[in-house]
Amino acid sequence: MTDAAIDALRTHLAEVADLHHAAMLMGWDQQTHMPPRGAQGRGQAGGTLERLAHERTADPALGTLLDGAESAGEAPGLIRAVREDHERAARVPGALVAEMAEVAAEAQGVWEAARKADDFASFAPLLRRHVDLCRQYAACFPEVEHPYDALMQRFEPGATTSTVRAAFAELREGLVPLISAIAAKPDPGELAGPFPVADQRTLALEIARSMGYEDAAWRIDEAAHPFMASMGRQDVRITTKEDESTLAIGLFGVLHETGHGLYEAGIAPEWDRTTVGTGTSLGVHESQSRMWENMVGRSRPLWTRWLPRAKELFPGPLEGLEVDDLLRRINAVRPSLIRVDADEATYCLHVLLRFELEVELFEGALEVDDLPAAWNARMREYLGVDVPSDADGVLQDVHWAHGVFGYFPTYALGTMIAAQLWEAAHVAIPDLDRRIEDGDLGTLREWLREHVHRYGRTRTGDEILHDVTGRGLDPAPLLRYLNDKYGALYDL
Repeated sequence: MTDAAIDALRTHLAEVADLHHAAMLMGWDQQTHMPPRGAQGRGQAGGTLERLAHERTADPALGTLLDGAESAGEAPGLIRAVREDHERAARVPGALVAEMAEVAAEAQGVWEAARKADDFASFAPLLRRHVDLCRQYAACFPEVEHPYDALMQRFEPGATTSTVRAAFAELREGLVPLISAIAAKPDPGELAGPFPVADQRTLALEIARSMGYEDAAWRIDEAAHPFMASMGRQDVRITTKEDESTLAIGLFGVLHETGHGLYEAGIAPEWDRTTVGTGTSLGVHESQSRMWENMVGRSRPLWTRWLPRAKELFPGPLEGLEVDDLLRRINAVRPSLIRVDADEATYCLHVLLRFELEVELFEGALEVDDLPAAWNARMREYLGVDVPSDADGVLQDVHWAHGVFGYFPTYALGTMIAAQLWEAAHVAIPDLDRRIEDGDLGTLREWLREHVHRYGRTRTGDEILHDVTGRGLDPAPLLRYLNDKYGALYDL
């Protein structure tokens, strides 16, 4: 009976996991290879898959299977995570889940066209539908303190609007004087191209392979908005886009998405074809990509090792450039329009802006039609940047096209978590910088696999943080890291 109860639960979970993987594969294809006219059919098929996965998760029989497997000794972490999924899904109508998926598929193409045409008005009707559907979703959880809590907890379990506001306020208080001090210093100059796209891809993949990218289990493609999708430990897809004028988008974007992929590839095999075989939260997931992109990718140890190879590929732009000068240029602080291109110091302000606008939407203090003006005013207030067009402003991110309100805070939460883990990694691996300089990125990867990746969703982000750092979410390590890094770069 013991084995039978556990086997029955895992059979049920395997079906749900397969449905999620099929939906993810369709989403990946939509953003990489699908012809534009496929959006309607893709939306309908995707909506069906999401509805079926939702119904299987909400099925009362799953509750019975969980009870039996728990009595039989199934892993407590799996039971906890799946029970939370089951209880949440039981509150949300399957028809609502399907409609949300269908609107997201339709909105993807409309958003792409609206951004290209700098035409927010053409996207606004679908955005209003998303907001309405998300309000219906939040209404399924009347006990939450704030309707935005219900949306955010889809991506960051346990997060609340009040706690995130407090953490972000502390972060803003520390960032503003740092950015102000940097602004008083001379600009280090641009790292000017051209950097041929094929050579960018070569360098990016060579570094990614040293991180753990495996050609037999991974692939890389182009997308308008780079992302990672995983159909399991042995099927990891990353996407990128390159711009010949800069390394900032293609090279560092690949390191970012590879960080996400390493998380998925590092989950223990025992969680294959279960619904816990993925990252425990998007904040923890983002901590991995931000760490590899910035704390490793823009560091002195990494470029001491890789600058000679970069000079072989880009002899003109990098001729005569030494590590110190390169570091100042790839870490230059310049308040900018585009979040994904933002430097480490200003990045979180982009996220705070989006978080505040989303909260105001769901509090009723802001309407969809007011978003462009509110966005532009907040960009001017927080970053001192004037927004010349909606394409470079309110339309720049794909997330609202997908209807994923509550997602944006995880970028800043993940950046904070990354700094906490980075500090802990240096305590656990005292010679970590030397290892990175020697080309050894595997030691850090394996430390992260041991302490973060392997658990999948069987441990919460808070449990992982407490075990590794001795405390929960804390903005202080990020502020220390940024002040130390930019203090040295800008002689503050």
